[in-house]
Amino acid sequence: MQGSVDGSERRSLIIQDIRDRTGIDEAMIEALVTAFYAQVRQDPLIGPIFEEKVRDWDLHLQKLCAFWSSVALMSGRYHGQPMQAHVSLPVGKEHFDRWLELFETTAKAVCPPAAAAHFIERAYRIADSLELGIASRRGEIRTPRWEPGLSMR
Repeated sequence: MQGSVDGSERRSLIIQDIRDRTGIDEAMIEALVTAFYAQVRQDPLIGPIFEEKVRDWDLHLQKLCAFWSSVALMSGRYHGQPMQAHVSLPVGKEHFDRWLELFETTAKAVCPPAAAAHFIERAYRIADSLELGIASRRGEIRTPRWEPGLSMR
């Protein structure tokens, strides 16, 4: 059929649109991830949790860059299971709140406004998903921080 767009072409067009609207590229993702986790590692609340679990920070940062590339640009680079990686951690609402606070501050400092907004929206969704999944497995229920149509914080 002439003029039709297949799945891979459609994906390429969506990715290009994201790049055009936000300026996000792999270099920006690496800069954000590196700056953010430098803050996380120094944080008295969530830093110790990461330090306890992460043995090879270089490898972990590479994995996180692949994750954020998949989240922000739909690159498909990440093939892990975030829920599985987080479900056994000793974390609760206060940890997710702190993670979001640090992420939002870092994204706004490292990225242009459109890119920061793109990353932050996804970070809220990720935090809600992980917190809800963890709470569900513990027999708890949490209210999402973000819902369509509502502004962030």
